[in-house]
Parts: sequence; structure tokens; C-alpha cells
Amino acid sequence: MLTVFSTPKPFIGHSNIVQRNALKSWTLLHPDAEVILFGDEEGAAEACRDLGIRHEPQVRRNEHGTKYLNYLFDRARDMSRHEYFCYANCDIMLTGDFLEGLELVSRAHSSFLMVGRRWDTDITEPWDFSQPDWARQLRSLALLKGKQNGPSWVDYFCFSRDLFYGKMPPFLIGRNGWDPWLTWHARKSKARLIDASRMVVAVHQNHDYAYLKQGAAFLHGNAEASYNWSLGDDAAWHYYTVDAATDRLLRGHLRANRLAWLGPIKSRVIHSFYWIWGSFLKATRRIRHRLGLRRHFLVNKT
Repeated sequence: MLTVFSTPKPFIGHSNIVQRNALKSWTLLHPDAEVILFGDEEGAAEACRDLGIRHEPQVRRNEHGTKYLNYLFDRARDMSRHEYFCYANCDIMLTGDFLEGLELVSRAHSSFLMVGRRWDTDITEPWDFSQPDWARQLRSLALLKGKQNGPSWVDYFCFSRDLFYGKMPPFLIGRNGWDPWLTWHARKSKARLIDASRMVVAVHQNHDYAYLKQGAAFLHGNAEASYNWSLGDDAAWHYYTVDAATDRLLRGHLRANRLAWLGPIKSRVIHSFYWIWGSFLKATRRIRHRLGLRRHFLVNKT
């Protein structure tokens, strides 16, 4: 049926809670669901033993220790017998609405990528999965107290078996740039791109990003992000978000998105605006500082 795969941060402190919550939720999606965790981060082997999921410690990395995304996608496909795959960030909790969406899409299309906007939600404790209605409680918490992020904030990618196999550039995980390529590739390959944002409540457990401010991740982050954006044969992929979806899941039904062609144009316009605005702030920094105007003041007033 389904293989869900990911790679974690060290299982320390709040990250231990967040990642165990996510992994456990994936194991409960379906009796035949397979979960694979790649990487030898601290606590990963123990978490996999506790949760009964497959652990693959070996991961291809660059000289700074950053993992290659294409390795995970291709290796998961080689290892699993299942027809459908989902790469999700290790802080995303999924429930039955995700499986319902997958079943609807897979009945309608043989080649597809299903994505959706995430719901940022404060969760600081281990989730109580022993409760029969744990999924309903999680959805209610996200819908009542969480916030659904914008069209570029996509943290899960559910796809048919061969959509990306052997075709992905060597993107680096944890750097900007690889997620819009996935949506662009689906469209370029004539696969259906499905926006499940209105049906699937993908719960992103809020956390800090302290791990990005230390060690190799901090020293090489900007260069690796630029590297990601430089990959691919066509720069048009930079502007693909869920707005480019060919179909949308609405109230348990698939509906064609007749404005799919407008999605990349909208993203390009927004990107251009922020580039111009950023350039203006940079060029006027000295003048603004002399006048007592700070960047955060101008940004907060827009």
C-alpha cells in the first residue's frame, strides 16, 4: 500500500518528542504501512526499535555531512514493495484524512504527486495515541489553535512509485529549493499534481531551528542553498507551489483546478516583489539607520 520515509534530526529534547509523535502517527495510517527512517543521528536507532519501524543508518552525504535527497527517494523505492510513497519531514503528523486522500487520488490517477499546506501547531508533549479518538483530537487542535501556512509551505509529498526514480537532481536536505522542483517535475512529467490542503490536515509541530545555527549547517548553509537553486535544467521550477496543482481535493472529491497555469506566474510575481523590496532595504540601510528606521519596523508596517 504505502511507504512513508524520512530522515531525522538528533532525538534530543523537544526534537525527540516531535519526531516520535510524527513517526508513530505514520505507523497508524494503515496496517500495511511501512515506515523507513534514514540516518544515524543520535537516538534514531533506539526510536526505530521502540516504534517498530525500519532503520537505515547509511545515507549519502556531501563533504560537510549534509544528506542528499535523491539518495533517500531512490533508496526507498528500491527497498519497498509498495506502489505509493510519501516523503514527509520528521515533524509532520498525519492522520486518516491523509490515507483517504491517497485512496481517492490513486483510484483516479496512475501517476500523481499529492501535496498540501501544513498546519503549524504548538505541541510540546508526547501525543496520547492510546486514546481511540487521538486523530480527531489532533485535527481539532490544529484547526482551532493552529495556523495553515502559505502555498510554498509543503512538508509532505505523496507520489506514485516511479515518478521521481532516477530523475531527481542531487538536492541537499535542509536547504531551500528542492520542494518546488518536485511539484514542477510532476507537471512536466504530465502526472497529476494534487493539492490536498483542504482535506488533509498535516500537523506541523512547531519547534525552534537552533540546529541550523551551529556546526557545519550554519557555516555552509548559504552556499548549499545556492547550490540547490542552481540545479535543474529549467529555472521555471523555482516558482512551482501548490497553486500549480492540476486538481484539488475538496470535501472528498477531486476537482480540476482551471487556474493551475496561473500558479507559477503568481509565485514569480511575489518572488520578484520580495527581491525588489529586499534590494531597496539593502540600498537604503545607511540612510534608514541615520533616520532611526530599522528593517523590522518597515517590514512590520507592510
